[in-house]
Amino acid sequence: MTTPLGDTTSQIVDATIAQLVERARALASTGHRRVLGITGTPGAGKSTVCAELQAALGSDAVLVGMDGFHLANAELIRLGRRERKGAPDTFDVSGYVALLGRLRAQTDGVIYAPSFDRGLEESIGSAIAVDARVPLVITEGNYLLHDEADWQHVAAELDESWFLEIEADERRARLIARRESHGHPSDAAAAWVDGVDLPNALLVEQARERADLIIRVTEGVRP
Repeated sequence: MTTPLGDTTSQIVDATIAQLVERARALASTGHRRVLGITGTPGAGKSTVCAELQAALGSDAVLVGMDGFHLANAELIRLGRRERKGAPDTFDVSGYVALLGRLRAQTDGVIYAPSFDRGLEESIGSAIAVDARVPLVITEGNYLLHDEADWQHVAAELDESWFLEIEADERRARLIARRESHGHPSDAAAAWVDGVDLPNALLVEQARERADLIIRVTEGVRP
């Protein structure tokens, strides 16, 4: 059973986007650089929530996603992991942790972060400029609270972590729709979701209780 976001005695809460914006705004108003981690299974709505937060907070927030640290497709092929792209061992987790540490400690200048191009399915280096004057860095991804193979170091760089919760059937439908929207045939989209995304989702859910808040968004989010 979930409770409203205002009830801080419970880890599991219901929240509207507007309430999440206000909580993020409070983090951004502390006078110091803060890092907010938003995690959850594939298809939970992380990208939508992050986009809403960034749009509402404007120049007070910047989004630096975990997906910018996907290993290049050529490297995944060399390692024999291309067909599992999105699994924990298909990311440069050490690079991600190092960047989060730099962002937390940043006091001047600009730090450049990578982004991920879903059309190319490749990372783009130095694509996101993070100015020291931006008070809130939002980072999102599946494995922010994962505790194996160096992922356990991510949580120490987060000032607050949110786990977005979603029903399994809705998650599968969103993920298939996402693959189809990128040009994949329905059969291939469903096969990828069942063979790659859903096993990853089960892994991500194991970290659920490590979040500061487990959030069920009470208004629709896009896949």
